[in-house]
Amino acid sequence: MSTQFIEVSPVLPSQDIERDVKWYSTQVGFKLVQKDEMYAVLRRENICVHLQWHADTEDDPLLGGSVIKIFVRNIESIFEELVKRGTVTTDKLQINTPWKTNEFGFF
Repeated sequence: MSTQFIEVSPVLPSQDIERDVKWYSTQVGFKLVQKDEMYAVLRRENICVHLQWHADTEDDPLLGGSVIKIFVRNIESIFEELVKRGTVTTDKLQINTPWKTNEFGFF
């Protein structure tokens, strides 16, 4: 079965999750989907923004990098394709994570 791409969501760094959730809600009209002290997800229609806490210190550098999440259905075929391309190794696939996803990452 082929992979169906659903959505791409940016994961933006935040030094104050509460402040940034309030800003996205008040100023941009996003609705809070879920939040804890380190991570929040907000949505407006078909746009989703993730906020992830970072201290921006030597121990927790942002290094000017950015992260995106690509949501799909049927993750296995895209995972197999990227393994064949050498993008990711076979041990990176995580099935049924504590946050109820099947996922892998690469950079």
